[in-house]
Amino acid sequence: MPIALREDFDASLVRVAAKQSKDGPQTRRLLALAAIYDGASRTEAARIGGVTVQIIRDWAVKFNAHGPLGLLDRKAPGRASILKACHREALLEIIESGPTPEVHGVVRWRLSDLMEWLKDKFEITVSKPTLSRELRALGYRKLSARPRHHTQDQEALEAFKKGGSQPSWRRSKRVSQPANR
Repeated sequence: MPIALREDFDASLVRVAAKQSKDGPQTRRLLALAAIYDGASRTEAARIGGVTVQIIRDWAVKFNAHGPLGLLDRKAPGRASILKACHREALLEIIESGPTPEVHGVVRWRLSDLMEWLKDKFEITVSKPTLSRELRALGYRKLSARPRHHTQDQEALEAFKKGGSQPSWRRSKRVSQPANR
């Protein structure tokens, strides 16, 4: 027995929703369901939608539950995060307090140090990209000092900043005559 479609819609309302839709797959699904409202069989609707009868049934269930919006493609939820709220709170605390060199063996936190800390403290193994993504979500950004060459002359740098040297170029004389019009 096929699943009946909602009674608060008819073929014309579904076609109007399909016409207003900016999403191609949603439009295709709505037009297949509009054919059912017009009296077409589920097999004919499947042919219109380019799918199997089972998928038409799935569309009918989604349409009955959520209306035309139920036929939009949704992003898959993805895998659940490894870090829970308690892990994030502890991570925030340790980052804000900073490392203690005698205890942690480092003078600044790196991702690899935080990964090791999570493993020791909570027995959780997290990859660098995952930890980086979690820290960005918490509002932290990777900062690194600007590199300085080991033989850089500090006095020459200060003299350059003060603008002690004058430009050695001058404006050249006009060599060519302007073109006649």
